Amino acid sequence: MFRKMSEWWSVRAAKNPGRMVLLAIFLFNLGLLALAAFIISSFKIPGTEGMGFFEAVYYSITMLLDAGCISFVVEEISPANAVIAAICIIFILMGMISFTGTIIGYVTNSISSYIDAANDGNKPLKVSGHVVILNWNTRASEIVNDLLYSDHPKKVVILASYGRKQEIEQELAERLADTIRKENASGNGKLKNRLTIIVREGDVFSSKQLYDVSLLRAKTIIILGDDGWQAGGGEAAEGKDDGKTRGNSQTIKTLMQVAEITASEESEDNQKIIVEITDDWTSELVNKIIKCKQVDGKCNIVPVRVNRVLGQILSQFSLMPELNLAYKDLFSNKGMTFYAREDEWQDDKSFVTGYLKNHAHAIPLTHLEIKGKTFAFYAAGCEADVDRTSSMERRSGYQVKLNRKFWIEDKMVLILGHNDKCRDIMEGFQSFYREWGHTAADDVKEVLSIVVIDDEKFLKKMNYYKEYPFVKRIISAEIYDKELISKTIDECLTGRTEDVSILILSEDDAPSGDVDAKALANLVYVQEIIMDKKKANPDFDVESLDVIVEIIDPKHHDVVSSYGPKFAGET
Repeated sequence: MFRKMSEWWSVRAAKNPGRMVLLAIFLFNLGLLALAAFIISSFKIPGTEGMGFFEAVYYSITMLLDAGCISFVVEEISPANAVIAAICIIFILMGMISFTGTIIGYVTNSISSYIDAANDGNKPLKVSGHVVILNWNTRASEIVNDLLYSDHPKKVVILASYGRKQEIEQELAERLADTIRKENASGNGKLKNRLTIIVREGDVFSSKQLYDVSLLRAKTIIILGDDGWQAGGGEAAEGKDDGKTRGNSQTIKTLMQVAEITASEESEDNQKIIVEITDDWTSELVNKIIKCKQVDGKCNIVPVRVNRVLGQILSQFSLMPELNLAYKDLFSNKGMTFYAREDEWQDDKSFVTGYLKNHAHAIPLTHLEIKGKTFAFYAAGCEADVDRTSSMERRSGYQVKLNRKFWIEDKMVLILGHNDKCRDIMEGFQSFYREWGHTAADDVKEVLSIVVIDDEKFLKKMNYYKEYPFVKRIISAEIYDKELISKTIDECLTGRTEDVSILILSEDDAPSGDVDAKALANLVYVQEIIMDKKKANPDFDVESLDVIVEIIDPKHHDVVSSYGPKFAGET
């Protein structure tokens, strides 16, 4: 019997020690009250001669709960039996300390445990219509930051790996405060923070923790690639590079869990799952998951080839830097945004012409066929503008038309540095090269020529860019080879009459303390050369030179911008 009781107690104590301590204190106090009642009822103390056992228990509880009552007890019994009075006082004091102190301690500990559980993310959230971000990387803060410009208040729940909560909260606080300060200082209106952000630490592969962030009721789920390797730097960065080649298995595991939950009957309708993809292997598996798990009307899985998109944008910026202004507007909640509507789209010319006759507040862009349905895409200031009707007065003389005679002449691009998007950047140049080929006036002179300055290790990895015929020159140089880098840049700028773009890339596998360091160093080299050329030749055409700088950490944007308006760019 004793062995079974001992085992029962051991199991319960291991499972819920707080509850068992409370039970032990309760039993101890119960025994203490019973002993006090026995003494009072057994010894015929004056004033309590006719008191039974249960009445004595009540008498003892009264003394315990009402400390003032004990003075009357002592007054009654102390003349007759001082020893019994002392025993009663000891019992009462012991009961007060063990019972009252334990209750206070237990309640305090319960409150503290509740707060800790909330901070640790162990309590389920009751929230709906929110945005869930799973994992955290260098692009995540920009996603949250962009939600500041939303038309309506937003709720954002972030589930990241253990140990990152304080880091993420601090990063977001600085980023959002900086954006609000700049917007309000610009005089473009009063920007307020209407975001409710909850950061939780946990395991994105855990079904329980996904349910706890109310995944079933979320409007959008964003699955990001984790950049946790950055903190390690050095060897961690090399391992990360190998992992990129093999694919991102964490993204696949997370998507499988998320798709299982959002495809269920109890989930909200029309949930969107945005999946960040950086390689072909991950893309292939994500598409297989879409075929198996995507349920029409329930979950819509949208894979985003982030490196390919950013690489193509960087190549476009190099060819037409002015696109930076348009993309900053269209790819943000600030200003004009893309909207999609199910519509009957005929040929592009007929639809666009017909729409613009009665709508002057949105721009029709293109259409897309999805599972037998046609969706039209628009650029507009807000969703309501897509349906706003108004006719444009022709007497104003305002016209918009496509300039089919537009042509980019001989273009030179100088690339400094590298990152994981290099192949995607070169593919962007490749598409341009194939479409434009040679200039119309000269079938011999090519429209595009590129010079690359980078370290030997990465040049070898890219096979010295041999597969790209428009790459005319390769210079192997470390970031510390200032003389060689400066000499090459100077040679590229000397004697050039056409536009030249300098694309400075930031290593996305650099340790956290070195993020953007090489890009900023290359920017200093470029700035110095331009200043020297302008000083030596006041007629040097700075306007024909565009510098595009890739910035990974948004905090460095002001540093880049301080080098002049033509030195601002970020991804």
